[in-house]
Amino acid sequence: MQCPKCITGKLVPSYLELFFCAHTCDNCGGNWVLIEDYVNWKDKHPEYNYTPVEVSEDLDDSVKAMLCPVSGLIMRKLKIAKHTSHRLDYSASVGGVWMDKGEWELLKKEGLAGSLNTILTEHWQTKIRDQRTEDTFDLLYNAKFGEQDYAKIKALREWLQAHPNKADLRSFLLADDPYSARR
Repeated sequence: MQCPKCITGKLVPSYLELFFCAHTCDNCGGNWVLIEDYVNWKDKHPEYNYTPVEVSEDLDDSVKAMLCPVSGLIMRKLKIAKHTSHRLDYSASVGGVWMDKGEWELLKKEGLAGSLNTILTEHWQTKIRDQRTEDTFDLLYNAKFGEQDYAKIKALREWLQAHPNKADLRSFLLADDPYSARR
C-alpha cells in the first residue's frame, strides 16, 4: 500500500507494541492501523501497560485531507483531546486509522492508547467539542467580569442551581424592587 501522507513511501507490516499489527510508512514513519486489529490485540492483552514516552514538541500532524490507502476515499479528521490540536485520520469505510509519526506515542502520553476505538466515536468527538466550547465561554466570561467577580458569580450560580427554591430566588434577584407589590 502507498502512504496516504507522503505519497512516496510504502506501508510495510510492523508492530506498534508487542504483537500489535500495523503498517508503517518506510519514508515518513506514519502508521496505518485497522481498528479490528487494535481491538483484537487489546482483547488478547488486557493487562498490557502502555508506557508513556517522551513526545517531540515538533510532532508532525497532517493538515490536508488524506485519502484512505485501501479505499481511496477521503478520511475524517478526529480530535484526540481538547487540549491538543493533533487529529487522527479515520477511514470509516475500512475501519482504519492513520497516525502520523509520533501520534501513537502522543496517545500513550495522554493515557489514551487503550482507548483508540473510543476516540473514533461520535460521543467522544462531541464531548471534546463541548469541552472546548465551555473553555471558550470560560475565557470570555473571565475577561468580561474579571477573575474575582467571575469566581463569585460561578459560586453563586452553582449554589442557586442546587437550591430547592431556585425559581423564587431567581425572581427575587431579577425583580427591580422585590419588596414592592407593584410591577
